[in-house]
Amino acid sequence: MKHGKKYIDSLKAVDTSKLYESTEALDLVCKNAKAKFDETIEAHIRLGVDSRHADQQVRGAVVLPNGTGKNVRVCVFCKEEKYDAAKNAGADYVGGQDLVDKIMKENWMEFDVVVASPDMMGLVGRLGKVLGPRGLMPNPKAGTVTPDVAKAVTEAKAGKIEYRLDKTNIIHCPIGKASFGTAKLEENFSTLMEAIVKAKPAAAKGTYLKSCTVASTMGPGVPVATTKYGA
Repeated sequence: MKHGKKYIDSLKAVDTSKLYESTEALDLVCKNAKAKFDETIEAHIRLGVDSRHADQQVRGAVVLPNGTGKNVRVCVFCKEEKYDAAKNAGADYVGGQDLVDKIMKENWMEFDVVVASPDMMGLVGRLGKVLGPRGLMPNPKAGTVTPDVAKAVTEAKAGKIEYRLDKTNIIHCPIGKASFGTAKLEENFSTLMEAIVKAKPAAAKGTYLKSCTVASTMGPGVPVATTKYGA
């Protein structure tokens, strides 16, 4: 993969053989975010588990104290009596069969988070093949299948993110924008790391936090020391 001059310059500032303390790493990532847009900062955390085993899955959700910097569009499936509550909480789209039809027939996907009340999951289940591969299927562990749809909408809008293992046992999560600055990113990063450590499966053996890297959209990864999180 060919990299541009800015990336190569940024890479020179990173000692890839060193494990940086999170504050120093995030400071470096912000300084290296040189694109013309406000780059997203992401954390990539490799865990010492095997995602092929059901008892070693790591999945959950956490509200980042400073949000993600992204305008999150929320689609809610609920019964008519909850429409107003969902809309008042800030939901962008609220409905039932009408939304299912729109997604199925028009391949409509103009939303970032899907929330559903438990009594709608029979209906939403039909969208599994469409929403599942995109990571949008509502899930009780992520708090997106809940009787209190208004609360779920409020949390999603406030910066609630879902974390889950991919097939290579890595969690990829946005923790904010470069414009947040080091202090706010550090708060978000610590909140995410604490949630992941708390979610450690009982079946996990050996070192849980194998490695962690933070990076901006266009910048190089910076390795982060994880010893202070004690896993």
